[in-house]
Amino acid sequence: MRQSRQPRSAATVYEALAPAVLGYFRAQRMRDPESLTGDVFVVVTEKLHAFRGSDAALRRWVFTIAHHRRVDTIRRETRSPEVLRDELPTDATDEMAEPIDPDLVAALDGLTDDQREVVVLRFVADLAIEEVARVTGRSKGSVKMLQARGLEMLEQTLGGDGGEVSSDDA
Repeated sequence: MRQSRQPRSAATVYEALAPAVLGYFRAQRMRDPESLTGDVFVVVTEKLHAFRGSDAALRRWVFTIAHHRRVDTIRRETRSPEVLRDELPTDATDEMAEPIDPDLVAALDGLTDDQREVVVLRFVADLAIEEVARVTGRSKGSVKMLQARGLEMLEQTLGGDGGEVSSDDA
């Protein structure tokens, strides 16, 4: 995508960010992540004409919408709970979705909800610490702490060698 202030097309934004939004919902183990992704891009399409800002600001805006959709869905499901599947939904015909490593999904399940949210926003959505803080309404320090603890738990669970990711990455 580009850095200009010219209006972007909804199709271009969808093509660039939909895979990451879908990955965010899948990593958060949301029921029907494809539908939630569609909901996010309905809002994006409706409001894109008024958006002005850099590509980084656009990405943050889209993931803020995704975060709000996730929170709303969780609240709605809490009021009228349904039985959830144990398996992570996968769709072999979904061309935009990357294969999901079952060991990683299991390791993400071992994190607290807050840790998982921060780790997914940082490394699936590829948002900077400051952006994750804005999206989630947390302080930068809180995001860094949740990320560090989440990455530590993932390393322990996956038996990693320390990896290439640092909790200080921004």
